[in-house]
Amino acid sequence: MWNQSKTLILLSVLSALLIGISYSVFGGTGGILLGVILAAVTNLGSWYYSDKIALAAYQAQPVTAAQAPDLHRMVAQLAQRADIPMPAVYLVPTPAANAFATGRDPQHAAVAVTEGLLNLLPADELEAVLAHELSHVMNRDTLTQAVAATIAGAIAFLAQMASYSLWFFGGSRDREGNGFGLILTILIAPIAATILQLGISRTREFAADAGAARLTGNPRALANALQRLERSAQKQPMQGNPAFQPLLIFGGSDGNLLTKLFSTHPSTGDRIERLMALEGQTLTMF
Repeated sequence: MWNQSKTLILLSVLSALLIGISYSVFGGTGGILLGVILAAVTNLGSWYYSDKIALAAYQAQPVTAAQAPDLHRMVAQLAQRADIPMPAVYLVPTPAANAFATGRDPQHAAVAVTEGLLNLLPADELEAVLAHELSHVMNRDTLTQAVAATIAGAIAFLAQMASYSLWFFGGSRDREGNGFGLILTILIAPIAATILQLGISRTREFAADAGAARLTGNPRALANALQRLERSAQKQPMQGNPAFQPLLIFGGSDGNLLTKLFSTHPSTGDRIERLMALEGQTLTMF
């Protein structure tokens, strides 16, 4: 419940930041209205197109039950256990070990795994990774993360527009006393938006880890998988657009406080610690 509340708060602050920067750039009621419209348009775009964009970004290819019977069977069993429709299954042609889920809701979901992941993990750990991704689908995290990313992108776009405004019209704005405030907006808003977006991503990862533990009843399997993924990523990192890194089950996150603040994922150590705290508990889906 806390993870859901925290996500809602972060999304609300992110949307408010978008409206605020629109007001700072354009001023007045028109600026506020433009911010609301931008928030609505970016959310709508995320709703309909985020899955196609993410799958294309990693060159994911659909695989049938005949082509990957074990993978399909595992996904189908987990989907039945989670009481959600069977998602489409995709394979990413890369030796890097990773996985992600996408789609606006359980009825339009897809799960993608890399060839490297299938070669790396034993069956119980692969099941745990798939359960993590299906937990994202159940919680509609894929849509939440896409919305957060597009709002953050819109904020960065507005900040860039503001910088152009200062460049070409800085003198008039300075006379109006708005120059300093606009500079602060340009510098701070994109950073704040990024921190909020990444905070949402980290929160949803913890929730999906716990969901996987409930689905499989085996928190240790996911903990072991995360350890393998971390070692594998050091040798063979996942290549792709950094904008989609929050979708991946493993994004690399250990480091100092500043590094963690700008990380898409919680540290592997923190995730494993939470998972092992669940071991031995009675885990239920609801």
